[in-house]
Parts: sequence; C-alpha cells; structure tokens
Amino acid sequence: MHLRRSLNGALAGAAAATVWAAQQPLDKRVFTYPYDDVELLGKLLTRGRAWPAAGVALHAVNGAVFGAAYAQVKPFLPGPSLVGGVLAGQVENLATWPLGRLVDRYHPAAKEIAPLRGTRALAQAAWRHLVFGLVLAELERRLNERGEEEPPEVPVSSNGHGDLEAALATA
Repeated sequence: MHLRRSLNGALAGAAAATVWAAQQPLDKRVFTYPYDDVELLGKLLTRGRAWPAAGVALHAVNGAVFGAAYAQVKPFLPGPSLVGGVLAGQVENLATWPLGRLVDRYHPAAKEIAPLRGTRALAQAAWRHLVFGLVLAELERRLNERGEEEPPEVPVSSNGHGDLEAALATA
C-alpha cells in the first residue's frame, strides 16, 4: 500500500462524490423521484438548516474513503480504468442497496425523506453510481500515474480470459 496513491484516490473520490451531489437536482427531475443522498446524510447529522452542508461534507468523506480503497485495488484490476471505476461503483450500489430498508425504518428523518425502494429509486442510484465511477476512475488515473512499484497491466482479450499473444510474447 502506498500513502500517496491512497491520498490521490481519496481526492478523486471526494471530487466524484461532489459531482454526484451537484448533478442530483437534474437526475431527480429526469427520474421523477425525490430521493436525495445529500438530504439523507445531512439529516442524519442535523435536522436544522445546516443539513445541506453537512450532507455534502459527509458524502464527500464517504467518497474519499471509497476512492482511497479503489486506488489501492485498481492496479490489480484488468481492463481499462473507466470499466474498473464503473464496476466498483455498481458493486457498491448493489451491496448497499438492501440497507435502504433500514434507512426507511430507522433514519431520524425517515418521514421527511424519499423512501429507498422501487425501481425508479434503484435506477436513480445506479445512475449516480455510474457518474461517480466514471469521475473517480478518470481522476484517479490522472492523479496516480502508473509507477515502477506497481504490477504491470494485466492483458485482457475480448473473451475475458487474457491475451494469448501477450503471454507468448513474454515467454
């Protein structure tokens, strides 16, 4: 593990989470569903007028933690960076989606926020994780140029089983 790689990943993740938050008003109109991650997180911390700032801050922190972890794993993932970022975002979405029932039941502002269930909410969350994954992958790639201490890129063919020509060339 490399500290600089983690810090750059955290910066990329925080930026990606901020882009996510900034585009939410648009996707709420497109999906015609009021689900709002900034509201969910902000009203978890405070019920006062400061919930939007608290929500953006907590969302950025969550993105930073995810980005730091992604940056450490990325050198070992086959394929292009954008694919890895999108897959990481969608895996996180699907892994945490079942927690929506707990949020709907136990969140302090559960009666004020949109429920986390239904196909529109899931599609909206998938869109947001796609945006996050794309921004995270591109920023992390730019901030963490491949160094000598990293493993070489894993060659991948279109069938997903590796590149025979690359394997033979190194033999």
